[in-house]
Amino acid sequence: MFENLSERLERSFKILKGEGKITEINVAETLKDVRRALLDADVNYKVAKNFTDTVKQKALGMNVLTAIKPSQLMVKIVHDELTELMGGKAVELKLEERPSIILMSGLQGSGKTTFTGKLANLLKTRQHKKPLLVACDVYRPAAIEQLKVVGQTVGVDVYTEDGNKNVVEIANNAIRKAKQEGYNVVIVDTAGRLAVDEQMMQEIETLKKAINPEETLFVVDSMTGQDAVNTAKEFNDRLDFDGVVLTKLDGDTRGGAALSIRTVVTKPIMFVGTGEKMEAIDVFYPERMADRILGMGDVVSLVERAQMQFDEEEAKKLEKKIRKNKFDFDDFMGQIQQIKRMGNLKELAGMLPGVGKAIKDVDIDDNAFKSIEAIISSMTPKERANPDIINQSRRLRIAKGSGTKLEDVNRLMKQFDQIRKMMKMVTGMDRSKMAQMAAAMKNMKGGLPKM
Repeated sequence: MFENLSERLERSFKILKGEGKITEINVAETLKDVRRALLDADVNYKVAKNFTDTVKQKALGMNVLTAIKPSQLMVKIVHDELTELMGGKAVELKLEERPSIILMSGLQGSGKTTFTGKLANLLKTRQHKKPLLVACDVYRPAAIEQLKVVGQTVGVDVYTEDGNKNVVEIANNAIRKAKQEGYNVVIVDTAGRLAVDEQMMQEIETLKKAINPEETLFVVDSMTGQDAVNTAKEFNDRLDFDGVVLTKLDGDTRGGAALSIRTVVTKPIMFVGTGEKMEAIDVFYPERMADRILGMGDVVSLVERAQMQFDEEEAKKLEKKIRKNKFDFDDFMGQIQQIKRMGNLKELAGMLPGVGKAIKDVDIDDNAFKSIEAIISSMTPKERANPDIINQSRRLRIAKGSGTKLEDVNRLMKQFDQIRKMMKMVTGMDRSKMAQMAAAMKNMKGGLPKM
């Protein structure tokens, strides 16, 4: 995400390196390159021009402090303007009614139904809501079944009416059920089309007037670039929606939609979808996105994702086991699963400052832990709980059972032993040992058994 734009912007700022001060000439040269970078990222032309004009005006009006280089000042100005361009600050859902009603809109293929499930999962797990999904896409084959599968995956009930094509009736009946049975959020999934058409727009306009949702969200595929912005404008002109959801930001997208859509429709980007898993949903923070575009990473989001997978009671139990040197392969497998649930491994690494550029051409497979999991799964319960009993003959059996080589098993056993020792040292909060543990983990990543 935004890799090409980040690289182009970095090259643009290098024009100012070695310059003693900001002048109209070197700013014009830098911003000409910035504008090209934005256009190549599929940012709307008017948005790109207005952006660079604003940056130029601010840059020429500022004095460069002796402690700050012109290129650093330009990065700061561009960062602030990118943040403002994308909305300035995060916007939260308004969920004050009982039940609160959220109406989902968007074209077919935008990821609307999947995102509906992700949103329900987010409200359920992070805000402790009791959501009800409503299937109002009565035209697309298997649409209702898809929503049922999504609901089952996240453990959320789905309201359907087989054979009924009247979406207003379905939605009103669902709202009545929600009031009677204690659901505090109703999320209505509507029909999409391959393109905007009058029938679809009239139906969703009628539905919106009938159920009076607290929030109307427009879901758009960010990989469609400027088409995403144009579609958003058409929907907003008819629906006057409250916020935008950008899906597939983890894909091969140039990111222009994220930078253009806020200006064109004057509605905030509220959420982004960052993968296929139901946990792959983030609140959209303009400042954090500006950090990532400029290669500064996004450590705050990384920590938040880690905290979502953090179970305090489990952590206390794990710490006791580590102190007694009882950390075993079952515990290790649990830690691997937590890391995997945090999201795409390359995206997670890219949230670290300076890492995104370093790994842009590196293929980090989401199955990087697959061989380790295979080895651990080939151990008996007794072996996983008592790693010290795994002798040479057991290692040979484990290698054969996991489809790996003996040296792969030996390497994992050695690395596991090193990490276990480091963990025991760290639990005493001896910060001098933290670096040693980090080094051990880094070496392990580099030494994953090859398949």
